[in-house]
Amino acid sequence: MRADRQKLVRLLKTARGQVDGVLRMMEEDQYCIDISRQILAAEAVLRRANSEILKAHLDGCVKQAFETGDEAEKQKKIQEIIEVFDALSR
Repeated sequence: MRADRQKLVRLLKTARGQVDGVLRMMEEDQYCIDISRQILAAEAVLRRANSEILKAHLDGCVKQAFETGDEAEKQKKIQEIIEVFDALSR
């Protein structure tokens, strides 16, 4: 993976902390809207982490496949990206 590992680890640890916070809030029977906001914050951090990984994939793996790969490899990379976009749109 060519993404900035330190940045990704920091983002994922932040998301984990937020999810732990949500669990604590649930156990403490805190206000629903506050819990919802915390969940939205965790989702936003995970989206940023995913975006960084996808950018690195496009700039690394996909770019390399188009520079040096055969047609089958190029089609495979295109299909992978399509599947990710499909999953993101659900």
